[in-house]
Amino acid sequence: MYEPDTDSVQKALEAFILSASGWRKIFAANGDEESRSPEIRPEDALLTALAAGTFARFVRSASGKERPAVLLATDTRPTGRAIAAAAAAGLRQEGAEILFPGVAAAPEIMAAARTQDAFVYISASHNPIGHNGLKFGLSDGGVLSAGDSARLIQDFRQAAGDANRICRTAEVLAASAQSALQETPGCKEAVLREYETFIREVITDAGTGTPEQAVLQNRRFAELRGAAETESRKGKPPAVFADFNGSARTLSVDRKLIADTGFRFFTLHGKPGDIAHRIVPEGSSLFEGAEEMTRLRREGKIADGAVFIGYVPDCDGDRGNLIFWNEKTARAEPLEAQQVFALSVIAELAGLVFYGEKETNRCTVVVNDPTSMRIEKIAAAFGAQVARAEVGEANVVNLARKLRGEGRIVRILGEGSNGGNITHPSAVRDPLSTLFALLKLLLLKDKDGHPGLIRIWLERTGAAARRQEDFTLAGILETIPPFTTTSVFEKNAQIRIRERDHAALKRRFQHIFEKEWPQRKSRLEQQAGITSWTAVRNNGITQAECTRDFGESGKGGLKVIFRDPEGRNKAFIWMRGSGTEPVFRVMADAEGADNPLEKELLEWLTSMIRRADT
Repeated sequence: MYEPDTDSVQKALEAFILSASGWRKIFAANGDEESRSPEIRPEDALLTALAAGTFARFVRSASGKERPAVLLATDTRPTGRAIAAAAAAGLRQEGAEILFPGVAAAPEIMAAARTQDAFVYISASHNPIGHNGLKFGLSDGGVLSAGDSARLIQDFRQAAGDANRICRTAEVLAASAQSALQETPGCKEAVLREYETFIREVITDAGTGTPEQAVLQNRRFAELRGAAETESRKGKPPAVFADFNGSARTLSVDRKLIADTGFRFFTLHGKPGDIAHRIVPEGSSLFEGAEEMTRLRREGKIADGAVFIGYVPDCDGDRGNLIFWNEKTARAEPLEAQQVFALSVIAELAGLVFYGEKETNRCTVVVNDPTSMRIEKIAAAFGAQVARAEVGEANVVNLARKLRGEGRIVRILGEGSNGGNITHPSAVRDPLSTLFALLKLLLLKDKDGHPGLIRIWLERTGAAARRQEDFTLAGILETIPPFTTTSVFEKNAQIRIRERDHAALKRRFQHIFEKEWPQRKSRLEQQAGITSWTAVRNNGITQAECTRDFGESGKGGLKVIFRDPEGRNKAFIWMRGSGTEPVFRVMADAEGADNPLEKELLEWLTSMIRRADT
């Protein structure tokens, strides 16, 4: 039997990254972040049990139940099963009833949690395969709020320093090791039913609470299926491709939902746990899928002119960036994260109009602070507004909830810098939401005098005379307001720093910026018509001006927005310190396609931060 001591437990705890978005570390027993070993260290099993037990106490208090029902699931990482067994021991120790479906995608488990008291999800999202972690949530379909998360982290740290609690938990772990963790009979099937019902509601923007809503939902799905069948009769059956990369989505509803809607479906790495390349769905992770889509098209398995979209999810399946067939280059190409989000926003706002929402001026798109300013231009075309929150899915979701409470319509939200979108009533990203947004955009065309989604968008951008039949995804991309934006996954998008006091660093940065601005201004005015600037901060769900004191942003996001003489936003630079690593995330956004100003601003920003960090 493992006999722990508080020193070894505290040492293991130091490697745990604890944040509102999830708790993670390298769980592989050999400490290699690329390890495929299923084994975890006994100290980490103990910490997992302590964490789950602490959460069970939290759920008991929040639900008022002595025996709350907690969904427990994993993605397909090798260490998931061992961590789940430890978490189950901790949950049982505190009296929770465990429902264990085994492997499930994050959106799947969070949708199913709406009929339970809480969930514990084991995943490290897009991090390397040797990492793993824990996400906690209640029955609202999202992870804990920042406030609840901070309280849970504090309670967990106290538990990890309690010698008696450590010993009791170690005994429970030893006893539980006598029998392997088994899936709850019928649980996976029930979770899939809950998720399919929910994602259909999300895609159609039609509820399921009444017979009338169910009829509306079925009619809207039938409309999309009918559009797919129309294309098939023309000899251009639409197709979808997924490079599952062995993720949790291999065991989700994707195949059934896509086939039921009338699309051909091609897959790669569709076996659970067949993680063949980097987990993060960015950059090189999309290349193999693009090559496979190009092969399918060139071999004639996809008809000329057919809609053909691919997606690549991360391991927990809550995020997936897209690949599209580009007729102009005759090959499949990845979309940039900011492009994916922009297209999704166009699709969902046009969809509101298509389905009869007349008051789009009551709509708000909620985004994180580094989302490109092209979103403001897209929203303005529909008379909608944009609201910005600090980086972090929970911040964006909570701001959207606040605005809905104030009477705003918030259909789509998300962290545009990461590409994934959250579509109401969901509270998490879901690649199926993104995929179907684009399929609706491409396939729901003009009919019986009723404009389709592309036509609705074109009418709002002054291009209504153009034929919608001419618009492939490549053509629609050309209608998006052009901006050049730093990708969050570029090498230059983060800077290592020494200063722990982010507010102090930002104040030194402000001193340098204000000293250099007069000289820089003349160049920016000549180059881009920029004559002034203002600074804003994003902390949680709050955005406020901080032109006088950059340090007011603290550990939140700081943005300097550059404007022309008419007060129009032309570009911005942005920074935010990581809460878990000694780095600053940085980016620039500049109006115009392939605008060299983006690179120039990023280099200037980087230089000023480095000098402020001395």
